[in-house]
Amino acid sequence: MKRTGSPFAVLGIFFLLGISSFGGPVAHLGYFRRAFVDKRKWLSEADFASLVSLCQFLPGPASSQAGFCIGMLRAGWPGALAAWIGFTAPSAALMLAAATWLGVFDHFVIARTILHGMQLAAIAVVGQAVVQMARNLCPDTPRRMLAVLAAAILILVPDMPGQIMVLLIGAFIGWFLPQEENVIRAPLAMTSPSYGTAIVCLGLFAVLLGLSVCVWAQPGLALAALFYRTGALVFGGGHVVLPLLQSAIVVPGFAPPGLFLAGYGAAQALPGPLFTFAGFLGAVASIGPGGPRGGMIAMAAIFLPGLLLVSGVLPYWNAIRQNRPLTGCINGVNAVVVGLLAYALLNLITLGGIGNPKDIVIAGIAFLALILTRTPPICAVIFCIAAAILAHNGMSWR
Repeated sequence: MKRTGSPFAVLGIFFLLGISSFGGPVAHLGYFRRAFVDKRKWLSEADFASLVSLCQFLPGPASSQAGFCIGMLRAGWPGALAAWIGFTAPSAALMLAAATWLGVFDHFVIARTILHGMQLAAIAVVGQAVVQMARNLCPDTPRRMLAVLAAAILILVPDMPGQIMVLLIGAFIGWFLPQEENVIRAPLAMTSPSYGTAIVCLGLFAVLLGLSVCVWAQPGLALAALFYRTGALVFGGGHVVLPLLQSAIVVPGFAPPGLFLAGYGAAQALPGPLFTFAGFLGAVASIGPGGPRGGMIAMAAIFLPGLLLVSGVLPYWNAIRQNRPLTGCINGVNAVVVGLLAYALLNLITLGGIGNPKDIVIAGIAFLALILTRTPPICAVIFCIAAAILAHNGMSWR
């Protein structure tokens, strides 16, 4: 592997990206392209495109996985770890702080109104994600029908069993879906971990996944197992983590729905990976040790499976890209992800985010602004908070 840089230099560059990369995973990849393809020439356009395809192919946070691989290319395994820490740390620290003050400020009327505005912003942002992902991942009638089928199944069989079921159904049906003939499958020319290292990473991923389904009495291990399972199933990254976390945290009663939704709204206003929302939940969830320790355990656990997978699959990526049935399975899973996120949107609305006609108007305006313009999510958050304060009439929304 070509290693021409210092891990400390990698850490500094990714830290600057971590404090300035607003807009979600797609926007993050745009920042990475400008930083490492256009400006620093660390990798070619073709290699970057193929690397992005790999990270979107696998479960996990695509932008964090891409940054991890870029750091590895530049400075080996220390560079990969430095890239992940630099990009994740700013958002993680802010989410842990939010876990503290959101609970404290809940005693004040104005603070509760602000939190409600964050809830409305979360609904608008997830609605935008459903529309955008449907356009990209369901371009034809079979995949649109598959997304609708997935949402219907989840209504009948909610929570983790239903989610696993629809992912398997999506992979099976995707195997038989017609493939696009004009897809360019550019080979990845950059060097990667050795095959032996890749096998170790894949084996560790599988072992930890098996351990994560066990029942752990120790709070820290129970929390880590819960978030590791979630991270291993997040196809599509970004907003798709929401329904899985909701099933894992809210449904069993480990955190109240209102706090969950307010925390997700706060995450929209922050730079860096959306997966750091897990740190917020780990800090407030009753299942673990709570506080900063619980937040750090949750974040490490939810990121780990995606990073192990990308390290394990990277050497085999060129061969996988040429396997049409396998890519068909992924296309089917991606279509199911749209249905899964649509189901999550319905759940968000029923969690209490929409409490009266004014809420519908506020969330609707934010949603239309996100869809019809290039309004960044942070602007939607600010608008919803301001509108919620103006519309507040003393009614309880909890």
